Amino acid sequence: MKVFRSLEQLKSIRNPVVTTGSFDGVHVGHKTIINRLSRLAKEVNGESALITFHPHPRRVLYPNTQGKDLLLINTQREKIEMLRKAGLDNVIILEFTLEFAQTSSIDFVRKILVDALHAKRIVVGFNHFFGHNREGNYEFLHELGEYYNFKVEEIPEQDIHNEAVSSTKIRKAIFDGDIQKANAYLDHHYIIMGQLSKSDPLLYKIGFPGYLVKSEEDSKLYPPTGLYAINAEVEGDFFKGMCFIRRAENALDTLVDVQLFDAPDNLLGRNVMLYFYKFIRGERQISGETELQSQLRIDKQVIDDLIY
Repeated sequence: MKVFRSLEQLKSIRNPVVTTGSFDGVHVGHKTIINRLSRLAKEVNGESALITFHPHPRRVLYPNTQGKDLLLINTQREKIEMLRKAGLDNVIILEFTLEFAQTSSIDFVRKILVDALHAKRIVVGFNHFFGHNREGNYEFLHELGEYYNFKVEEIPEQDIHNEAVSSTKIRKAIFDGDIQKANAYLDHHYIIMGQLSKSDPLLYKIGFPGYLVKSEEDSKLYPPTGLYAINAEVEGDFFKGMCFIRRAENALDTLVDVQLFDAPDNLLGRNVMLYFYKFIRGERQISGETELQSQLRIDKQVIDDLIY
């Protein structure tokens, strides 16, 4: 998959079949659109393409209200990886600013879809709006398509989950720690990507060396404090493990602490993708190294016994 981070970076895309949207979570509804893009691209000997935005428009347009505390299912890097796995050919990430938000729907079509991408087909989800004040819609695109020589297709309501509703449900499930429900909505596992760094020295002392995983963005949505069963992918190798989500003392930072079973001890600095499977337990008050060691042994056995 090719990634372009501006229109200036954009290189020629063969007979582009295009959609637009935030695509946070790359959930089952988004995959319906991507699958349709791929089928249409084959029909016209072309490539699928998504125009998406960073930061999230709500964080720019409503910084003191709707966007102030908006947490996202995916960081930008996570979203790119999920789009790649979904089979998308190209993603164009446009910087969303207050100035860009003033772009009219006609200018969006003419300058971006037509002049920059030379779109052959455009696919939109049911009830999709775009442009300044959300003035553009399917009917508007259809009219312009006749003038600019592109075709437009709308995914029927019964074939796609409404993105806003689905993303809201997924965020709530993650926020509540209901990982299995979130995974069902997503149609893949909730993930955290980052780099492996050294964890608490105490864990090394009691025989449970682990790693901290630091996300790249402060807008990342984490599940609540507790222990989770995970798989970790490190440069193509997979390891079963457990992940502790905890809050730092200042309550501002979220710490992601992982124990990887049967993994080599030379993974520091490597990039990792954590796949979350199940919530195991909440945080417990533990006094002393002996009790902590005993609890970690129990936790490891519980997760080791899970079939996943």
